[in-house]
Amino acid sequence: MTTFRFDPLSDSQLDNPYPVYQRMRDECPIFFDEIRNVWVVTRHEDVLTVALDPETYSSENAVRLSAGDQPDEVREVLQQGWSLTPNLTESDGEQHRRLRAMVGRVFTPGRVAQLDPFIRKTVDELIDGFIDAGHIDIIERYAWPLPLITMGQILGIPQNDVPQLHRWSYDWLRLSESAHPISDRTEYAHSVVAMQHYIMDLFQDKKAADEDDLISLLLRSAQEASMETVQVMQLVMNLIIAGHVTVTRAIGNGIVTLLDHQLDVRESQLDEQLTKTMADEILRFESPVQGLFRTVTTDTELNGARLRRGDRVMVHWGAANRDERVISDPDRFDVKRRASRHHLAFGRGVHACLGAPLARIQLQTAIPRLFERLPGLRLASPDSWLRDRIMIARGFVSLELCWDQHEETTDRMRLRREQKTP
Repeated sequence: MTTFRFDPLSDSQLDNPYPVYQRMRDECPIFFDEIRNVWVVTRHEDVLTVALDPETYSSENAVRLSAGDQPDEVREVLQQGWSLTPNLTESDGEQHRRLRAMVGRVFTPGRVAQLDPFIRKTVDELIDGFIDAGHIDIIERYAWPLPLITMGQILGIPQNDVPQLHRWSYDWLRLSESAHPISDRTEYAHSVVAMQHYIMDLFQDKKAADEDDLISLLLRSAQEASMETVQVMQLVMNLIIAGHVTVTRAIGNGIVTLLDHQLDVRESQLDEQLTKTMADEILRFESPVQGLFRTVTTDTELNGARLRRGDRVMVHWGAANRDERVISDPDRFDVKRRASRHHLAFGRGVHACLGAPLARIQLQTAIPRLFERLPGLRLASPDSWLRDRIMIARGFVSLELCWDQHEETTDRMRLRREQKTP
């Protein structure tokens, strides 16, 4: 008999799910959640088994809790657009290899490294926009704009469109949960269709120009491979959403974790190696993607659990990243820990995240720079945050921070007053 209650959207488990994860790993590592009709895989070894066997565990509908049909009202709206799949996250076999190869040819480490100056410039511009306030919702003003502006730069999307893309992306995530009232899901579906049409319209402008942004390169690659434009749209939409929501959550998670541990992570105090290990430890300790779903393609057995064809499985990265069988003292946050080869925050196997290097560069810049420029950074109050209620993700909808207004802030305010003086 189990002694835990798996309720990932309850207040207590949103606040701290890790004691429940430990009991799941110890008592019932392959746990069947009857409420959600899904097997939850929690041990590091078992999670790897699933992730490294894409033939037995299909990634179709990987972000959807339920693989069933949407309600009629939602389907009617979605029919005004195109299918949401296949994409990098939700495809298998040769189809996945073809999509991954397309992105991999243009999403290279060299191109990512070239973005470092742009990321640093964007970080400082965003901080400049709120540094004089002394108090801000850091998610709204920093954590989601940075990765989405960066992804827009890569794709060649106008920066003015970034806020709308964020709203559409978030509605896409909420639609995938299948746990909201039908009226809300219908609204989310309208957002998804609007995003699809926006990207298709964007393609028309790109086709007429000879540019080297990612969308233009993908369109040319698709033409050479006789791939339909709709498939490129599905891929681009996937990149926009996946390319910023994970980093957004990691920034918020990282800030709170570092403040909780009272660590000095100002940019001037960190060397390059420590910056890298800090970013990976944030990803391991508070995994922004808690897990994704797989569909069993043939009857099989996993660590004693008999799985049937068609069963749904959640590979729980968040639980596996705290597994003491693999990671020493996993509940201790250690910015010097070198555990990147063990943590599963970016998945593993054929679906390992292509954007991992980009995410790391953003975290290595965004968090230390924020602490450097905002002296005395702290939570605005003990209850200054609101957690996101999404089963597959861990992060914040809002996070109120404040800081001391002196040094750089005072100098900036004085300069502004002098500029206004006749």
